[in-house]
This record gives sequence, structure tokens and C-alpha cells, in this order.
Amino acid sequence: MSISNRNALRAGLLYLLLSILWIQLSQRLLSSVFDQPEQLVHWQIVRGYLWVSVSTVLIFLIHARYQRFAHTVMHLMHSSADRERLRQAAAVFDCTREGVLVTNKDGLIIHVNRAFVAITGYQEAEVLGMRPSLFKSGRHSVDFYQKVYRALETTGEWSGEIWNRRKSGEIYPQWQTIRAIRDDHGQLSQYVAVFSDISAIKDSQHELAQLANYDPLTGLPNRLLFTDRASQALASAQVHKRGCALLLIDLDHFKIINDSLGHNIGDQLLKAVGERLQQLFGTGISLARLGGDEFAVLAENCPQVVQAAALAQRVIEGLREPFLLDGHQLFISASIGISLFPSDSLNAEQLLRNADSALFKAKSAGREGYALYTEELTAHAQHRVEMAGELRRALEQGELRVYYQPVHELRGSRLIGVEALVRWEHPQRGLVSPGEFIPIAERTGLIAEIDAWVMEKSCRQMCQWLRDGIELSFIAVNVSSRLFARRELYQQVAKVLDDTGLDPALLELEVTESAVMDDPEVALEQLHRLRELGVSLAIDDFGTGYSSLLRLKRLPVQKLKIDQGFVAGLPWDEDDAAIVRVVIALAQSMGMRVQAEGIEQAEQARFLLDHSCDLGQGYWFGRPMPAEQLDWQCAPAIA
Repeated sequence: MSISNRNALRAGLLYLLLSILWIQLSQRLLSSVFDQPEQLVHWQIVRGYLWVSVSTVLIFLIHARYQRFAHTVMHLMHSSADRERLRQAAAVFDCTREGVLVTNKDGLIIHVNRAFVAITGYQEAEVLGMRPSLFKSGRHSVDFYQKVYRALETTGEWSGEIWNRRKSGEIYPQWQTIRAIRDDHGQLSQYVAVFSDISAIKDSQHELAQLANYDPLTGLPNRLLFTDRASQALASAQVHKRGCALLLIDLDHFKIINDSLGHNIGDQLLKAVGERLQQLFGTGISLARLGGDEFAVLAENCPQVVQAAALAQRVIEGLREPFLLDGHQLFISASIGISLFPSDSLNAEQLLRNADSALFKAKSAGREGYALYTEELTAHAQHRVEMAGELRRALEQGELRVYYQPVHELRGSRLIGVEALVRWEHPQRGLVSPGEFIPIAERTGLIAEIDAWVMEKSCRQMCQWLRDGIELSFIAVNVSSRLFARRELYQQVAKVLDDTGLDPALLELEVTESAVMDDPEVALEQLHRLRELGVSLAIDDFGTGYSSLLRLKRLPVQKLKIDQGFVAGLPWDEDDAAIVRVVIALAQSMGMRVQAEGIEQAEQARFLLDHSCDLGQGYWFGRPMPAEQLDWQCAPAIA
């Protein structure tokens, strides 16, 4: 208690004591002075007036002192409560697990608590006088911070998730609340930020999301995530007019492995199957484990039935290799159901149901096979896949043949070169039409191997003709887009020329217009490298694709070949005639020779000759045939 407060208390007690003494003293004096009763009565009256007057004064003084005393006591009580509240606030500020940062109105840090030091790694002395921008993570844009400032200006408070940086450099998430503090006059005085580290919460959320969306055994997406991804993929495919295929894969007789070797081996096998399936697929393929021994595959760019069937066959063949698990050599096969978008369904759920129906058919048909939702498509796809398998066997067992079609100069009808064309001599079906097996070879990727084989055989044959005294200016070999896209094409051509000893100037490589224009910059690099070898280059089927004349003039090409589709209508079809005239004029303006395909009539040859076309090939000159049957005589002269 302060000295002034103690003095006030003493004064109040003193005045109370004096009033009591005054009353007692007055009674004794009056009793001793006045002996007569009437005198005594008179003085009693006087004494009463005096008593009232003196008491009134004393009571007033005592009341005034008491009021001061009471006010002092109340002030002491309030001061003590305020100090207690301050002590409590300081304890909370220092002991709370949330970091607290206080800045002045200019944004300079003036105080932090212990939790701030523990969370950020900065000591108080390191941050006092600094700005909170010291902790920026770099993950937020300027617009983010502007929104925070606007909220503080308009509402005086902002709350939200923010990423900041610890002293160690680690970036971590916070949940932060910032409040603007104003004084009694409403003027901004301070900012207070309270934040908590929510890294653990984020990690828990990630773990929960992982558990909710991924299979814990294989690490593959589960049914929930796969359905969601499939829905998004189908929506995108619908916008971009693409086809998709969904494959439902079920392992055959998996229950026997579980029952005989135990669930531990069964789980290991499921994990190994998932890993092998992942190795089979590239980009654009989504793989998931739906549950048990059931997997699903979504091919996002699969417009053809045969592609889906080939994908299923790849899975079946890929699983035929044994699995080595804990000393056990395990064999497993699979049955596959296929449904197609958009022909079978337009949504993911129905597509899965259709694939499940197709899977049931595949299992009913004897397992280790596949079936499509539509039986007709199943039969068609199976035929294509069977042919692809036979074609691979044909390449391995030497059933492919190279036929040669003569190329003539139109002026003089002199045979100056040949084009090498592949044929398939099937042991049971005889000669298979190129229109039947070439598309399958292109879709399955076999066309690249076939092209390489044809190139090697043709170069050797050309060397033989030269040794036999047959003079030819060139032998033309087609290069498919698959082979052309390979970076090793240059090395492959160089190796063939080196192995066979053929003069590079006698080899002409024909590349389709679409292959060149799909990726012009890569094509330009490839063509220039091939020209460095000394080979000639021609663009095949010109006019059937989309060409950029600006890019065309940059290509190191010596020849344009007019597609037979434009030659067929000559000379009567005005549109075909106009196109042919333009192509010839374009080629000549760029210093290229022009060769027309599919010439079957003398009138076509005459029209082409009249418009300065250089070379021609077609049935009118000669059909493709084996090297030993080739007719070296001149074709009939063009009338």
C-alpha cells in the first residue's frame, strides 16, 4: 500500500476516535458545573444544539475522509486486478505453442515469443527491427500479399494458410492470423500475427490421400482414383474426338496360389505383376489395381480396335514369363475384357461394367485370352492380332519377299530405276495383299523392322545387278514414319551401305509427306544427315497430306512423287489435272524432279509427258515382280 493511501486510512480512524472522546467529555463537564436541575435542563438544551452542530461538522469531515478512503481502496483493488491480468497475459504470450509476432505500425518487428523462436529457428535478437518479409518462401505471388494487406485495411484481420521459410531454409506451411491493433483514438498502433506450424497436418493429409487413392500393396492407383482419372480422360477424349480403350485384367487361377503357398507369396506375386505391367506400358496409359487379383488399364489414345487388342495381347505375352519369389518359380496367365470409348459407352462407370462383361466372356472361352464387349469386334480384333503374330513369324522365318517395280523416263520410255516393295508369301494363304498386312505392321511397330530388312535386301540386289552389267540409276526404298522417327536411321543406312558396298548415290530413300511434316525440325535434321551420306531423297505420296511450302523449300529433297490418287483421273478429271500441273510446276521451281505413280493408261502417260513430268511407274510400264522375273526391255513408246 502506498504512503498516501495509508495516511488517508489513518485520518479516517483519527476523526472517528475524536468524535467519541468529545461526546464523553461534554457529558462530564455539564454534570460538574450545573447543580440545579433547571440550570441543568437549560444547558442540556444548549448542549444539544452544540452537540448537533459539532456532530454535523465531524460527520461531514469523517464522511469526506471515508469517501476518499473508499475510493483509494477501490483503486487499489482495480490496480491489483490489472496487474494480475497482465501477468496472466504475459504467461500466455510466453508459454503458448503458437508463434506470436508483434510489429509496430510501420511493420518493424518489436516482439516475438518463445514459440516463434522454436518454430522459425530465429532468435529474438535476430529479428527485432526487421520486417516479416524476411520469412517469405517465394511460393506466393505479389497478388497474394496484396490481398492480405487489403483485408487488414478493410476488416482489420486476415486468416489463412501461408508458406514461410525457417532460418534453416526449409519451407513449411503455417496457419496464420494477423490483426491490426488501434489505440483509444482509433489510430493504427501495432500488428499482431499468431501462427502455427501445420506441417504435421499436411503430412497427415498426404498420407490419408495416399491411403484413399492408392493401393498399399502395389502402390498403384485404386478403384476410386482410377475411376476419377478415367472420367477426366474420357471428357478430354470427347472434346478432342479421340478414342479410348479400357482393359480389365484378371489373373487366372490366382486363388490356387494363395491357397497352396499362402497369402504372403500371393501378395508378393500381386506386387510383381503390378511392376511388370508398369514396365509394359508407356505414356498415355493409366494402370490401377481395382482389388484382389484384378487390374485395369486405360489407353487414352486408342482409336482402333486392333490397337486395343494388340495391347491386350502384349499383357498376355508379358505375363507368360515366370515370376521368381522366395525360391518359387511361379507361372500366371490373365484373362482380359475390353470396352471401347465412345462406341461402347460414354462414361467411366459403364465402360468398367462393359469391360467386366467382356472379361466374363474371355474367361468362359478358356482363359488366357481377351474378349471385346462387342462379339463382332472381338472376332475382327482377334483376326488382326493373329495376323500380327503370323507377320512377326514371317519376318523371322523368311516368308517376306522383295518385289521390284520398274521406273521409266517418260521421254523415251527408258527404264532407269526400280522401287523395292515388300510382299508376304504365306505358306497356306499364298501371296497376302500388302493392303491387308501393311496397316497391321504399321500399328504394331513391325513396319520399322520390315523396312530395315527390305533396305538391306534391296541394296544387295542392286549390287548384284550392277555386277551382272545391268545399268540402273537408282533403287528406291520406302522408309516408314516409324523408321524415319528413329534417331538411329542414319547409322542404320550407313551400316547397310558399308556392308553391301553400294554407292550411296544409287540409293533413293522415299519418305511420306506426313512423316516429314509431323515434326518438321526433326525431319530436317534427319534428311540433312542422310544427305551427308550421299543418298538421294524423295517425298512420297505428295499432295495427300498438309505441307508447308516454307518448310518444303528447306528440305534437301531431289524428287517429288505424285500420289496415284491424282493420276487415276487423268486426263479427264479437271481437279486431278489442275493438281498435277501445280505439283509439277512447284517441283520444277524448286529444282526437283517429278515422278508419277499409278500410271495404267497411255492417256495418263501422255498427259504427264505433255506437262513435263520426268518419271513414271505403274502397271502400264510393268507390275512389281521378283528380281529374276523383271523385264529389262523398254516399255512401249508414248504415242
